[in-house]
Amino acid sequence: MRRLISFPCDDATLVGTLDEGTQPTGLLIVSGGNEPRMGAHRGQAVLAARIAARGYPVFRFDRRGVGDSEGRNGGWQASGPDIAAATASFALAAGVAQIIGFGNCDAASALAMFGQAAGLDGVLLSNPWLTEEPDALPPAAAIRRHYARKLANPAEWLRLARGAVDFGRLRQGLTKIAAPPAPFDETAAPLLHAHALRHCDLHVVHVSPVPDWFEDPVGEAEYQDVLNGLLAQVVVYAVDLLLPEHRVDLAVQVPGRL
Repeated sequence: MRRLISFPCDDATLVGTLDEGTQPTGLLIVSGGNEPRMGAHRGQAVLAARIAARGYPVFRFDRRGVGDSEGRNGGWQASGPDIAAATASFALAAGVAQIIGFGNCDAASALAMFGQAAGLDGVLLSNPWLTEEPDALPPAAAIRRHYARKLANPAEWLRLARGAVDFGRLRQGLTKIAAPPAPFDETAAPLLHAHALRHCDLHVVHVSPVPDWFEDPVGEAEYQDVLNGLLAQVVVYAVDLLLPEHRVDLAVQVPGRL
């Protein structure tokens, strides 16, 4: 069963969605960027439905100033009170004894910094950010890996010989590979500290993304360090969470906004 829950956070009222389950351990999904709780293409709504179908309650919420929630949007760096309020509301509404937080990109960074203070029993971090990229290009490691695959493909050499390559993009990528790494900004220190000194379960998946300007924009995990935790089986099937052909996806498309 899926139901809406409103709860206070400082002087604002936040809105969340609870997918109910019978297990004593629940999952708190924290959205990245300014994304509402349904996720891109309702992906988080689909994920919540699938995990709840296995008996684990799942809670998603809009932080202040995002989606259906009131207040001013202070970004992920100001989301500590939001995560704490959502954790408390989830525990009260679902009666769970243990809550695991899950977030991607800046939501993962927020969980690393604020999850322990919020009372979470563990966190699953997907591609946490340590610093902002100085440009719109992907990280240098992703560019190197991309072109390493190209160099191993004879068809790509033929494309180069025919002049069918975008030399402007090629120049941008090679320039970034040759440049020294961008220094960590002031965000990095507390994040590294949070990674190193956590006193609860921490599982991390780092993925270097490849954006649309690459011909085959699918990033491959540079490495994965996911232990045998609660969500290990769910993570394995994360690749096809957004595909619409599954009937369970269709079941949540219409009510996914909730």
